[in-house]
Amino acid sequence: MIARHWRGWTELQDADAYESLLRDKVLPSLRRIEGYRGGYILRHDGPQEVEFVVVNFFDSLESVKRFAGPDYSVPVFEPEARRLLRKIEPVAMHYEVRASTV
Repeated sequence: MIARHWRGWTELQDADAYESLLRDKVLPSLRRIEGYRGGYILRHDGPQEVEFVVVNFFDSLESVKRFAGPDYSVPVFEPEARRLLRKIEPVAMHYEVRASTV
């Protein structure tokens, strides 16, 4: 299994809208991808910005490529997400899941 990890930051006033976009549109759309196994949205509210960490799980790198394309280290965004994010991590990281207690 592969964990795809990515981070982005919003202004305080955009955080709820971005979280809703992830929860209500982005993650549900991923369920249609063969090999997608679920994901997590992590949120940290700071004093001046909100950090989001998104971790999605896929069966394999081939499954990741079905989502992200051949250059799978490039983050994938909805157009609305680009408007809500104030800064982004330019690379999505991929990890082989070695153990899980979930």
